[in-house]
Amino acid sequence: MKEKLLLHTCCAPCSIYIISKLAQGYDLTVYYFNPNIFPEEEYLKRLAEVKEFCQRKKIKHIEADYTSKEWFKQIEGYEHEPERGQRCDLCFNYRLGNVAKYAKDNGFDWFTTSLTSGRQKNSFKVMEAARKAENKFEVKFLAIDFKKNFGTQINDWLSQQMDLYRQEYCGCLFSIRK
Repeated sequence: MKEKLLLHTCCAPCSIYIISKLAQGYDLTVYYFNPNIFPEEEYLKRLAEVKEFCQRKKIKHIEADYTSKEWFKQIEGYEHEPERGQRCDLCFNYRLGNVAKYAKDNGFDWFTTSLTSGRQKNSFKVMEAARKAENKFEVKFLAIDFKKNFGTQINDWLSQQMDLYRQEYCGCLFSIRK
């Protein structure tokens, strides 16, 4: 029997290769928890792509509540931080804490995240936040830097082949390119 793995994903283009790869060795469920994404229309576009891909691949998926007001409370006072600064650290802590809690509460053996595949993400900081969540909620974190071994490039190529919606910014209000 395969171990249960909860994969947090931010969007389909960053995770399609990861989903395909992890589904081979785990009982995989994709978890979409992204209260940082702004505006809500962007959140819904990204969610629709994730759902469609999971349905096509017959992968279970779960949509968490869109708790953007709570997310804004988590990063309050850090709105003017640069991309990859302390605001992002707080965001990783909040989101991955939620993922680990969900994994623990719902009987998953492991959790991981596609955030390490993003070009604008510091994989070390993402994994640091995940390790904190792992310790707090006592559920194992599958530590893989999905940028390595051309993971980002494979995601890019696959998403172009599938003509997936590709966003122009990381996701939060503060990362929107002017």
